Amino acid sequence: MKPLAFIQAIYLLWGVSSLSAQTPGKGELDIEAFMEERFAFQEEDIDYEDLYETLLQVHLQPLNLHHATAEQLRSLLILTPLQVESFIRYRDQFGPLLSIYELQAIPEWDLPTIEKILPFVLLEPDPVPVRPPGLKRLSHAENAYIILRHRRIWQTRKGFSPPDTLSDGRLSSRYLGDPNDAYVRLRLQQPGDFSVGLTAEKDAGEPFSWDPGSRRYGMDFLSLHYTLYNKGALKTLTLGDYQLQFGQGLVFGAGFSVGKGAETIATVRRSSLGLRPYTSVLETGFFRGAAATVTSGNLAWTAMYSYTPRNATVQLSQDSLEVSDSYLSSLVLSGYHRTESEIQKKARAREKNIGGNIHYKNPKNGLQAGANFLYTRYSRPLLPRFRIYNQFEFRGDQNAIGSLYFSYNFANHYLFGETALSRSGGTGSVLGIMSSLSRKVDFSLAWRNFERNFHSFYGNAFSEGSRPINEAGVYMGINYKPSRKINWSAYYDHFSFPWLRFRAYAPSAGSEWLSRFTYTPNKSLIVFLQYREERKSRNLLSEEQSANHYLLMEGTRRNFAWNLAYQPTSGWQAKTRIQQSSFSINGRTTRGYAISQDLSGEINRFTFSGRISLFDTDDFENRQFLFEKNVLWAFSVPSFYGQGMRYYLLASYEISRHLTGWIRWAKTSYSNREGIGSGLQEIPGSEVTETTIQLRYRLHR
Repeated sequence: MKPLAFIQAIYLLWGVSSLSAQTPGKGELDIEAFMEERFAFQEEDIDYEDLYETLLQVHLQPLNLHHATAEQLRSLLILTPLQVESFIRYRDQFGPLLSIYELQAIPEWDLPTIEKILPFVLLEPDPVPVRPPGLKRLSHAENAYIILRHRRIWQTRKGFSPPDTLSDGRLSSRYLGDPNDAYVRLRLQQPGDFSVGLTAEKDAGEPFSWDPGSRRYGMDFLSLHYTLYNKGALKTLTLGDYQLQFGQGLVFGAGFSVGKGAETIATVRRSSLGLRPYTSVLETGFFRGAAATVTSGNLAWTAMYSYTPRNATVQLSQDSLEVSDSYLSSLVLSGYHRTESEIQKKARAREKNIGGNIHYKNPKNGLQAGANFLYTRYSRPLLPRFRIYNQFEFRGDQNAIGSLYFSYNFANHYLFGETALSRSGGTGSVLGIMSSLSRKVDFSLAWRNFERNFHSFYGNAFSEGSRPINEAGVYMGINYKPSRKINWSAYYDHFSFPWLRFRAYAPSAGSEWLSRFTYTPNKSLIVFLQYREERKSRNLLSEEQSANHYLLMEGTRRNFAWNLAYQPTSGWQAKTRIQQSSFSINGRTTRGYAISQDLSGEINRFTFSGRISLFDTDDFENRQFLFEKNVLWAFSVPSFYGQGMRYYLLASYEISRHLTGWIRWAKTSYSNREGIGSGLQEIPGSEVTETTIQLRYRLHR
């Protein structure tokens, strides 16, 4: 243990010499900066809402550095293996930290690293064990707030126009609700003690109605949770909606995982974060029921039960009118209930899940190991329409999957892996290592293999595809930091698909590589250059086919980005970004680009940011994605193709100690369109304007 007087004297001397010039930031979560550092390029099929909620969970319930484990520190996707090992060694040698400023004394930790981690950590004394909270303690929760949000597209979509009369005299389909998005979030949370929350949402076009028959109770989607933490041997107890994350995500892969991106080391593995409440508005990927984790020495036991409604398309078996002969032809994942046909699919299926986890942790040598099991049963058989590419997909009314996993930390090297077996006999495996080869070089290697008949409904492992099925691959990543000002990261990933896939009617293979160079000459300026190339095969379009109607051709996608961020003071920042793409297949190449300029500032209780973007693309393949700042705890990653400009302005004002307001205006103007969107989402004209208004009331300040 370190002598208190000696350490305090060191702090006095150090504070005079250096801390006055190098003060860690305020610990605010800049989600845009965090995402840009970890994603190569934005993609449309990623659930960014779920990622934001995952980050928000840790931000609102930060890790206590007095007790944070190496596994929890790695889960932040910020620290290298060497930095994690250095922190644990420092804490073991000198005892609990006295101040957040002491992080600068840890070897291998620099100020940029500390600023990145501050939104997710804190220093607090050991909590006093307390009983489950009563109404009085609930009403005095440290994090207690209510958020009200309204969003609207002001042009009239076809779905909100008067219906047409069809040839048979029927009226065409239209949305049953108004064009307003509405969102309500209530949270009462005491970190390390309890969390109570309600989240409700109504999408544009969904009616606000009370109809138990179609399971609509005002808002279209409602999510509730009640969670207790650290009540003796009871580590966590959750009632309501929740998620689980253990091992490498083959069985329980809660929420969103970053995967391949500009952060080439820490993102290849998954963390065993265990049980946590679900607070997103995505209507899939969560359990609803009860779950608990109990600890006993180095063992932790988790048991869960869930009985969840699922949106589905129900079909009658051929030549049968009996309800008992019906089946599910598909599960509907969109979450929209705007028309009669969409409402008819709401909660048509019931999904029962029973499962558990056993987790072992040896604090002395860093070994962790565990086992997962999950049994799933649907109220009706799931029988998707047969296609040659999906003949090994899940069919039936029940599935079971189990796995074994481990992780082991040896000095600056971290090994991890998991192997799972599903009821079909298909297996899935992940094995990898993260290493700090020196103070300047970090390396990662990950191998995965998911058989074509491996079925995991809640899996979220490291992969090229959106699900761990029908894929094998090897990934290598490197990060080189020769000095404080220069950083280079790169990865190469080779993958194959042993069986057919959607839009690829033959076994295929591909590869992807990325290189990113970052230059930070001082605290005010950051510049990076990034290049990515991906090669993947897919079916040619019908007009490009020969007599073989399933001819595959390799397509090559290239992306380039240059980004400059200048922050002369803590309250002002300017950012310029140029990105370009190309897509080549069958001897034809198309291109696209986008240029954006951002400015943000802060004056007393008023903050604002704005952007002007210009885009020009040849086709949909080159659509450009740009992260945009939004109101607090909301996310925006629009895509643009064609020709046009995009503007947005965002402002917030702290009305009082308790009340803060946000308003956002955004507009997209196209120069080559007379209509935007398709179907009931179509907007006549060449412009789209949207506004977002949000209020947050904090109960205890």
